Amino acid sequence: MTEHTRIPVPSSDDDRSLLERAVNAFDLGMMAPPPVPANLAPSVPKPAQRNRARKADAQAAPEALPAAETAKAPVTPGLDEVKPAQIFASLIEAEPARAAVAAPEPVAVKPAAKPVAFKGTYHPVDRERLREQGLIVPEGSVTALLEEFRIVKRQLLLQAAELRHAGAGAAAQRMLVCSPHPGEGKTYCAVNLALSIAAEKESEVLLVDADFAKPSILTTLGLPGGPGLMDALSDPSIDVADCVLGTDIPGLWVLPAGNATNSDTEFLNSSRTPAVLDRLTEGAPHRVVIFDTPPALAASPAAELAKHVGQTLVVARADRTGQSALEDAISLLSGCPNIQLILNAVHFSPSGRRFGTYYGYKG
Repeated sequence: MTEHTRIPVPSSDDDRSLLERAVNAFDLGMMAPPPVPANLAPSVPKPAQRNRARKADAQAAPEALPAAETAKAPVTPGLDEVKPAQIFASLIEAEPARAAVAAPEPVAVKPAAKPVAFKGTYHPVDRERLREQGLIVPEGSVTALLEEFRIVKRQLLLQAAELRHAGAGAAAQRMLVCSPHPGEGKTYCAVNLALSIAAEKESEVLLVDADFAKPSILTTLGLPGGPGLMDALSDPSIDVADCVLGTDIPGLWVLPAGNATNSDTEFLNSSRTPAVLDRLTEGAPHRVVIFDTPPALAASPAAELAKHVGQTLVVARADRTGQSALEDAISLLSGCPNIQLILNAVHFSPSGRRFGTYYGYKG
């Protein structure tokens, strides 16, 4: 006999099944799930289970429900009998609030601003006057002066493009030309720079006379007077675009200084100034605005306008501007993040370069 004979044989009065005896013999009860508490609330069947139970009751005992109640009771089909389209429709009817929240709201698209069209009368620029003052003459021959301002404008236009890509907004299109003291050539540089930028094929320039005490842009170009920037700042009913003068030079516009006032700095510091200046470039990303301001150490408008421009060009005369005056002017104009210097009235070149001589060169 083998060792299997040692397995105890169950008694004849043990009525438990083989599985029950095995559980008791090998202590398999410890693997059973925990007992359910006696006071546990009855479980609520799921909608699908209720529908199936209701369907089964209706099939098993249809006569148990009175005829009157049968007519009133709504028949809820089971999920197996409902088509996807019916399920989707019932969800929308049952939860209108959730459907409204889930629907994406339309995104409002801001319409592009319409370009501001200057409607001022066109006036001819006195070319002979430009030649007498040593300025750039449009349609004239290539000179050393023209080449020098071509180099200057290229750097300024490149900086303006970088400011625009950096998110500077309309300020990227504005430039301020200033000097520490009178007589250092700020108006000379502002006019030449405007004439040079006007020659660009895809750009136009607006030259603004912001020297309210001693305006000189109109006299330099030989243009008539009229309302200007200060009138638009002091009178909300005046549109600054209506004050702009047209010229017979393609791409060149001029905004006069306007009526003189003793409160020019206060008007420039008002809340109306940003709106007026934005109006000058509204809808015209290729328009450059150049402000010819009074000397920084002689009047305060330059420091106020410096807060609204992307670049400031400080003109220093080689034989007149001192270092301390230049440093003081730069400090006053620090409201502008980008200040550049231009040296005027230079009669020598350490590198030996001479601009403009190439075009007259004969091989």
